[in-house]
Amino acid sequence: MEKRILERYARTGDGRLAVDVAAARIEDLYNCYDRSAPYLKKDLEPQLVDYLVECARELGGESFVLRFSLDSAIDSEGAARLKESVKRYFLYLKHLELRELKDMFRTSLILLAVGIGILTLSVWLNRQIEAQETVIGRVFAEGLTVAAWVSLWEALATFLINWAPHRRRIRLYERIGAAPVLFATAGPVVAPPGADSASLLPGH
Repeated sequence: MEKRILERYARTGDGRLAVDVAAARIEDLYNCYDRSAPYLKKDLEPQLVDYLVECARELGGESFVLRFSLDSAIDSEGAARLKESVKRYFLYLKHLELRELKDMFRTSLILLAVGIGILTLSVWLNRQIEAQETVIGRVFAEGLTVAAWVSLWEALATFLINWAPHRRRIRLYERIGAAPVLFATAGPVVAPPGADSASLLPGH
């Protein structure tokens, strides 16, 4: 990882890189079109998701934390809720990628089976028309051969090439979902009745 890239990020006391996110309120971190859903089921704000993904991609294999700075106070319940929301949302994105990957492999297997079937038919047809040497038969057989190789190539491309971006995104979502979440507020941190104030310190 280039040093000049890492220098763009602050470090925590234990040396981990901090991906800093600033917002006025905790509500600003959620999708505004998802107001009626419970917080644990809300979508995160799309620009926030893009920002976290780009930062995680930029940091490569470096260890990092997510550090939220809020202008308004946040209690321990809100902090725990946001931590769980981030974890659940990126696990949800991982699930979507896994489902797409599964569908892609299923399509690839279908294309592979179709390609093999067409290629088998093409070989058999070429043998049948060798004695006749008809132009139409030859053209049809060649067309089947081309169609078979196109189908086989699409199937192989999925295994060799197309799965890699999905796998990279899955690893990114896993890293972001597992990243520790810290908090820093401009205002006082509010403890709900009966809460231990020590639990509201950043990193708890």
